[in-house]
Amino acid sequence: MALYLVQHGRSHPKDVDPDQGLTDDGRTEVKRIADVAQGYGVNVRMILHSGKTRARQTADIMAAALAPADGVKAKSGLKPLDDVTALGGMIDTTADVMIVGHLPFMQRLTAWLITGSIEPPVFQFQNGGIVCLKENPDAGGWVIAWSLSPHIG
Repeated sequence: MALYLVQHGRSHPKDVDPDQGLTDDGRTEVKRIADVAQGYGVNVRMILHSGKTRARQTADIMAAALAPADGVKAKSGLKPLDDVTALGGMIDTTADVMIVGHLPFMQRLTAWLITGSIEPPVFQFQNGGIVCLKENPDAGGWVIAWSLSPHIG
């Protein structure tokens, strides 16, 4: 089972777009990463997102490339300051799922799954990038298997 964690693509500031939708560059970067993931054969059963416009748009772009069998769904508990332990205990370990969300939630979730603590961060997310976590049965937790990021450095 793999868990794919995605920080939404680059978005407009609130004063430009009150819904903070993706910028043109944000859409382009997410599509590029989604296409690379498709080329590598990434297979997700479902894509969950926070319901915020920028997360939904990112999830829709990922879905267009990855064609998840169970589609794209908004899920409560994925907002920037939500409790990661509530979601962490509900992760379905029988299917590959992608979660599209926000900082600091995504960093905290990653740290909690790997170390059991939300701090310190164990991975630096980039807008539109994917971090793949896989279960590590020997350690009883998760490990970072790979990542795709729009920018190096």
